[in-house]
Amino acid sequence: MVDLPSVENREKILRTLLSKEKVEDIDYKELAAMTEGYSGSDLKNLCVTAAYRPVRELIQQERQKDKEKKQTDDEGKSSKDASSCQEETKEKVISLRPLNMEDLRQAKNQVAASFASEGSIMAELKQWNELYGEGGSRKKQQLSYFL
Repeated sequence: MVDLPSVENREKILRTLLSKEKVEDIDYKELAAMTEGYSGSDLKNLCVTAAYRPVRELIQQERQKDKEKKQTDDEGKSSKDASSCQEETKEKVISLRPLNMEDLRQAKNQVAASFASEGSIMAELKQWNELYGEGGSRKKQQLSYFL
């Protein structure tokens, strides 16, 4: 039976998951402490949810710009000015802001631990493992094929 990762292991997992992302001011020790009870899969979901936050902000900004542009076009802006404005937007390079600690805090509010380590089911699983699993009697007593 594999237990949930410790604080140190969660920190290592988070560093690995975020290694290829642009990050800014991330306190991995604090983040690892905040994610008590999270499995490796939960940590991955947390990072994915946090990574979508800058994307959502960018989409929202682009929609707002399109809405404002449409309003100015409706107010009587000439078509010549509109076409030059479109050329300017095509030349502009869109870049996402780096991930920050606030993104991860907000993601933590959305992604909960999938398994409570202190729950009754976990206690029963640990007890069963001690009695019958790899950590229990099967390890202590070698069963013979010849009874």
